[in-house]
Amino acid sequence: MIKVGLVGFGKAGQAVASVLLEDPRFELCWIARQSADGLVQLTPEVALPSVALTTPQAWADWLAVHPVDALVDFSKPASLHAYGEQVRQRGLMLVSAISAYSAQDLAYAHELGTQARVLCSPNITVGINFLILAARLLRTIAPFADVEILEQHFRDKPEVSGTARKIAQSIDVDEDRITSLRLGGIVGHHEVIFGFPYQTVRLIHNSIERRAFGTGAAFALAQLAERSNGFYTFDDLMMHMVRQELMKTPTTSPL
Repeated sequence: MIKVGLVGFGKAGQAVASVLLEDPRFELCWIARQSADGLVQLTPEVALPSVALTTPQAWADWLAVHPVDALVDFSKPASLHAYGEQVRQRGLMLVSAISAYSAQDLAYAHELGTQARVLCSPNITVGINFLILAARLLRTIAPFADVEILEQHFRDKPEVSGTARKIAQSIDVDEDRITSLRLGGIVGHHEVIFGFPYQTVRLIHNSIERRAFGTGAAFALAQLAERSNGFYTFDDLMMHMVRQELMKTPTTSPL
């Protein structure tokens, strides 16, 4: 069983906690968040320690007494630099779903991957990462097609979706081809539209509930547990599985 510490307890973090609690492969041990220390009542039967950890020393002291095998981070970019040296020194697995990392933040995460297993993905859902994989394949097959990216999120999300930016980068499309809409009641919607002569192809992913982030985090943790130290993206994990599946599939000779 993999012992997990959860960093961040907003709406996404709460949904992730509920999924990890139900998964027998993991033991959710505690939650690090900005508010005061205490207990968090996750279910009528389960209450977990909650602690405010903002400095490297606070993280070192806490992990010395409350060790875990992995961190799952749904907080903010600054957290990476607070706990990063503990990830390195203790060889922890790290699954981060933060979308606002700077180039310097990502460089630091790559550096941590020399001594730990680190995954960073702005969207941690299995479905959206399969969409990215499919979009890359179609872009390779038909580089002449027109491409537009549409992202829709809840009203209070201020920035352009990090997932939409990743899609654009993955298929070599300028970010000015991203259209953003903010509407009440939407968790997350991403759409990649390919315009061909006489036809269109739309690849669509909808996040119905934030618990989709939890199943994605669980997938990432289980996959990282089988990998060696390194920096990974969700694409890396999925491509590894695709290659394994293709190797199982018998090939047929052309007639």
